[in-house]
Amino acid sequence: MNIDHVATVRNARGSGYPDPVRAALLAVEAGADGITAHLREDRRHITDDDIARLVDQLTVPLNLEMAATEEMLAIALRARPHAVCIVPEKREERTTEGGLDAAGLHNHLAPMVEKLRANGSRVSLFIEPDARQIDAALRLGAPVVELHTGRYCELEEDAREAELKRIADAAALAVKAGLEPHAGHGLTFDNVIPIAAIPQIMELNIGHFLIGEAIFDGLAPVIRHMRALMDAAR
Repeated sequence: MNIDHVATVRNARGSGYPDPVRAALLAVEAGADGITAHLREDRRHITDDDIARLVDQLTVPLNLEMAATEEMLAIALRARPHAVCIVPEKREERTTEGGLDAAGLHNHLAPMVEKLRANGSRVSLFIEPDARQIDAALRLGAPVVELHTGRYCELEEDAREAELKRIADAAALAVKAGLEPHAGHGLTFDNVIPIAAIPQIMELNIGHFLIGEAIFDGLAPVIRHMRALMDAAR
């Protein structure tokens, strides 16, 4: 589960609540296998202190999402989270708008991936479900790719088939290349089952939708329902 937008609500008032670390611990109790947090350059939601407390208190893997900058690299090397997912980041965007161009940024990413892996973190790259990007991840030495599901989620249900096939083909190609495919972005109760049913995909990262639904139904019940849908799809 991605807890970023618990921090968004907290930061709207500049107060200490709701606490994203508390949300993370509750999510684990409700069935989340891991926690994802994106430390953005502008600190619009998750903060450095949040990351330090997550590292200290979590009993499940922490996946730190970060831009490919020297500042973020230094933070990740100090924090030593279980996993680091390198994502594209623009200051003006509301949320991550697409996959990382791992192929075009090879020379920039290569030393970062090497340092993170040497430091003990499992590196993943958030990419489009595209053969060129999967090949780039393989050449960079990242053992995991997270496939961007945003386009699939934005399409009307009767228009999703081609994009779903593209994601499934990319997941199969990743496994054939020796990579572990994950997926995420924009997943909801209504669209998660076909993605969760792709047998090669080993992990889904879901956040904003769950936080939104929790306003109405509570965080733990929402997580349990999403987990039940994912498990049923397998």
